Amino acid sequence: MSEQEKKGWFGRLLKRGEPAAPPPEPVAERPVEPAAPVEVPPLAPAPEPARQGWLGRLRQGLARSSNALTGSIAGIFTKRRLDDETLEELEEALIMADLGVATAGKMVQAIAKGRFGKEVTDTEIRTALAVEIGRVLAPVAEPLPMREALQPQVILVCGVNGVGKTTTIGKLAKQQMLAGRRVLLAACDTFRAAAVEQLEIWGNRNDCPVMRARTGADAAGLAYDALARARREGFNVLLIDTAGRLQNKSELMDELAKIVRVIRKLEPEAPHDVLLVLDATTGQNVHNQVEIFQAMVDVSGLVVTKLDGSAKGGVVVALAERFGLPVHAVGVGEGIDDLRPFSADAFARGLLGLEPAARDAA
Repeated sequence: MSEQEKKGWFGRLLKRGEPAAPPPEPVAERPVEPAAPVEVPPLAPAPEPARQGWLGRLRQGLARSSNALTGSIAGIFTKRRLDDETLEELEEALIMADLGVATAGKMVQAIAKGRFGKEVTDTEIRTALAVEIGRVLAPVAEPLPMREALQPQVILVCGVNGVGKTTTIGKLAKQQMLAGRRVLLAACDTFRAAAVEQLEIWGNRNDCPVMRARTGADAAGLAYDALARARREGFNVLLIDTAGRLQNKSELMDELAKIVRVIRKLEPEAPHDVLLVLDATTGQNVHNQVEIFQAMVDVSGLVVTKLDGSAKGGVVVALAERFGLPVHAVGVGEGIDDLRPFSADAFARGLLGLEPAARDAA
């Protein structure tokens, strides 16, 4: 045992024999004076977040497409002259954004005029591209017409599986009702009970009736009955939902054509509008869909959905260039306000990551 340990041990041993120290005298407690109350100003209510306008939602919805395209352009035009090499890189960037080979070539030729051999910035290129894209889109930017003279206006909605037909119909119904029109929905997707239930949910939300039949019933017969009711009860609009079908399944496409033939027994000009709903995330595959459906049911206009989930928003430009079909509306979300009439300039500037023009922002 070390000396230090011994000292510690013997010290503790000796202390055992000593009398215990008296306990400390209690200290009288002083009365504590209450503190003066501190006035705390009430918290101001948190400001409500401003509701984002349609142009803001459009730019946000196009963010994935815009980021991919503008990032490529920024990488190309960094203190560089507009020469053959940069034009080729720009064309590749436009093709990658799904504008299509033919459209991309025309855009590059237009950009080169008056700028070839000069130093340009990516902002100048994006602004010039927005102008060119706006010119291509302007002729097809047409709102869905309201045919007031027709009672009812018959609108047939078609498309492949999963593009959002039923949701689109629900949103269109709401917009029609806000315009003061009476709407009847026909659930002609008789293959899937879930599709009928989804349409009925939209019908309840919009307070408009839904015509339905048992699962597996004849869709054309249901469409006929719905049109007869719409005429009898004075509805302004009949929106017909159809089963999602693959464009390469001939029997399903034949059934779609049958719906058109049957309702024309009541109304020779029906349907007055045939809307093809396209999913932007499928990219160039939508071209094949347009060709097949247009041959089968004479598509009159397009609705492009799910732009917020795609980096291929440029496909809208390619569709306009190739088919020239009206683009009635685009969707950038699930909300009722996220399906709106198509604006050529707003879309073009959003695709290129530019602020909306003053006339659009007003």
